[in-house]
Amino acid sequence: MADLFRIDSVHTGSAGVDGFLGNEWVARYRIRVGREIGSAALVADGLHARTDGFTSLAVLLGAGGAALGFPLADPIVGLLITVAICFVLRDAAREIYHRLMDAVDPELIAQAEETLAAVPGVERVGAVRLRWVGHALRAEVEIGVRHDASLIEAHGVAVEAEHRLIHELPRLRAATVHADPDGPAGTDHHAVLLTHR
Repeated sequence: MADLFRIDSVHTGSAGVDGFLGNEWVARYRIRVGREIGSAALVADGLHARTDGFTSLAVLLGAGGAALGFPLADPIVGLLITVAICFVLRDAAREIYHRLMDAVDPELIAQAEETLAAVPGVERVGAVRLRWVGHALRAEVEIGVRHDASLIEAHGVAVEAEHRLIHELPRLRAATVHADPDGPAGTDHHAVLLTHR
């Protein structure tokens, strides 16, 4: 009988470790692919798979502790699993909430501003707004160009700015670039719109 218990314990332990390793592999894959394609839902699913893996290990510890004569091991492990689930839930909820609120990593905004500032013909970088549309990013940016530039020249600078943004920012699919004449100090070419803001 003791031999059967020992064999069963080995199989249970092996299954628990296998369950953990399998879930961790799936979790890493889902999180990596989710970040590559910009899917907050897939990242959250990967975090869920990671919780399942740790749950497999925790159940193994609880069963092992109870088998070794420590009856509180099972409820203690149950509480630890609950705490782990709460942490994963918090991380997943934060990821989804940020996506719902159109939150974008501030480093992407800074990268967009640097990219725009390096475009020949851009005199000034104004507002930069990025937002998620599904798995892709869209941008709305304002740049200043020479006040004496022709319409064709200003348009060329705006097109080059959009082109560079699309190449430099991951998952950016389109950008609307508004070019303003960068005139003498104190000149406001949008003064007529002030009462509508």
